[in-house]
Amino acid sequence: MIPHATHTPTDSISAEEQRPGWPEICAAAIAYILCYLIGPPIISALTHDESVASGLSLAALSGIMGLLAFFAAFTIRNRSWPAFNVRAITTRWIFYSLGFGLLALVLTRVVAAVFVAITGSTDGDPQGDYHDAANAGPLALTLQLLFIAVLTPLGEEFAFRGVLSTALNRYGAWVSVIGSTVIFALAHGINLAMIPALVVGTINGILLVRTKSVWPGVIVHAVNNSLATLLGVLLG
Repeated sequence: MIPHATHTPTDSISAEEQRPGWPEICAAAIAYILCYLIGPPIISALTHDESVASGLSLAALSGIMGLLAFFAAFTIRNRSWPAFNVRAITTRWIFYSLGFGLLALVLTRVVAAVFVAITGSTDGDPQGDYHDAANAGPLALTLQLLFIAVLTPLGEEFAFRGVLSTALNRYGAWVSVIGSTVIFALAHGINLAMIPALVVGTINGILLVRTKSVWPGVIVHAVNNSLATLLGVLLG
């Protein structure tokens, strides 16, 4: 639940002074990379690469990685939640964010279609196990939605927008948006998963600069991921 408390100009000035910097970026990066290196081999060993179990586990891992990265950054220095742009938004911005989530889904489909038309290739999608998990019955679909549309948006937005975008904003809004979007996309690998990462990352980076809150990005991310998952089930 997103709180509806307001913040004062004094709170904003204090958060600006406490804004995360390179120590927080480095702490988050180290935690994220360690999870990236250790997590998938453990999942592979435990699931024996069975697609449904692997898809559910990897979906959960994507959110856990982001949350661990965020809390690694959060704990190394005395910083408040608002310093990482974890602050309330208005009801109006909740509805705007729902709309931007739909926009992200549409833009992703359009960009992906153009990419396939130009290259003639549909290879390179690393998220096949996600699709298998979502199509494995009601329980698996429910778990997959919980992991991919709740846990993952929370983890990735707190890490990439709450830490990275917020820290880079000291160099200007466009450095914040472009820098965090590029790194966010690269974290998904050089494959078709980069397309939604670029679209969602750009929209959420702009929303962070505009609202000074990670919550619009969490909502956009959740709407995009949940609808993409459900469409994948419905369309086979």
